[in-house]
Amino acid sequence: MARRKDPIIPDAIVDELLAGTDPRTIFDPNGLIDDLKKAFAERVLNAEMDHHLDGDEEAGNRRNGYGKKTVTTDSSSFEVEIPRDRGASFDPQLITKYQRRFPGFDDKVISMYARGMSTREIVGHLRELYGIDVSPDLISTVTDAVLEEVAAWQGRPLDAVYPLVFFDALRVKIRDEGLVRNKAVHIALGVRADGAKEILGLWIEQNEGAKFWLRVMNELKNRGVEDLLLAVVDGLKGFPEAITAVFPEATVQSCIVHLLRHSLDFVSYKDRKAVATALKGIYRAIDAVAAEEALAAFEGGFWGKKYPAIGQSWRRAWNEVVPFYAFPSDVRRILYTTNSIEALNSKLRRAVRARGHFPNDDAAAKLLFLVLNRTEKEWRMPPREWAMAKAQFAVLFGERFMRAMAG
Repeated sequence: MARRKDPIIPDAIVDELLAGTDPRTIFDPNGLIDDLKKAFAERVLNAEMDHHLDGDEEAGNRRNGYGKKTVTTDSSSFEVEIPRDRGASFDPQLITKYQRRFPGFDDKVISMYARGMSTREIVGHLRELYGIDVSPDLISTVTDAVLEEVAAWQGRPLDAVYPLVFFDALRVKIRDEGLVRNKAVHIALGVRADGAKEILGLWIEQNEGAKFWLRVMNELKNRGVEDLLLAVVDGLKGFPEAITAVFPEATVQSCIVHLLRHSLDFVSYKDRKAVATALKGIYRAIDAVAAEEALAAFEGGFWGKKYPAIGQSWRRAWNEVVPFYAFPSDVRRILYTTNSIEALNSKLRRAVRARGHFPNDDAAAKLLFLVLNRTEKEWRMPPREWAMAKAQFAVLFGERFMRAMAG
């Protein structure tokens, strides 16, 4: 006869926990299991605070009471007391600043949802691999909890100065008033002075225009941004004016990658490689004068005459292309060969293609936020060009860049 293994939790402790408790209710919402989760979370959070303050109390930092946060699990929600410190520097790891879900089953659901799986696909996946039967409504409840995180994330304070910000948009299909419409999702990717990347926000809008972009810029300002050194945009009409209306010292630069892609949209597939090679003379020119000469040469050459719309598109954007040539090669490479937002958008597009279309704006925001959040966690190192570019930014922008460094 097999010997019974020693229990992980001694029977005496289990008996003490169950004393005076109806066993039928221990798994109920706010029952014994949830009480244990709450106790465990608060004990770990207090241990994290002790570790955070270790050696820091001599500098005057110490505990400063508790804040409360409601977190959700796969079956219920409960309130957790999170310790605070006087220096406001404590950032817990068990339940991070903008997290509203208790780590566990629902994190696995969220991870699958972030990879583009639909609610019913997640139900089938859990049943097939783990033998767990859950309803689509439960999965929706778990993923809907993300909306609180989206709102908190979208309103979080930002740094005062960003040396570099990429603004971009992708199109998604969203059901609106009974019709499936194409809407633009605008994303702002900021690069801090140390080269670290941060998603500043996302905005969904059907009708783009100067008023919408002005609202986005004012939102960034209200969240603490005081200065943008270099803003890279995708050539949308009215966008540069909206940026400089709120951040008058910002240098606005047309995204070279978008301009090249837009140029190749006019070209037949068999000619694309040759046309792309011909365009290199423009964006690799030594300065703005040489670049304009290269553009004129392209327009007068074989490919420029075969595809005249290319030259016209560069001419229309030229005022926002010219700043590019004032930058040294290290900064230029960051702007067109390591364009981080392009890699980010490829992940977003894969998730969007897997979903097809969304029932509403919230559903789109929920998925895109999760993809962005997962991508941010993968970012570890700044671009290899950033060390040299940082020195160039310090010369080009002087005190403005030093403010970002002081951050």
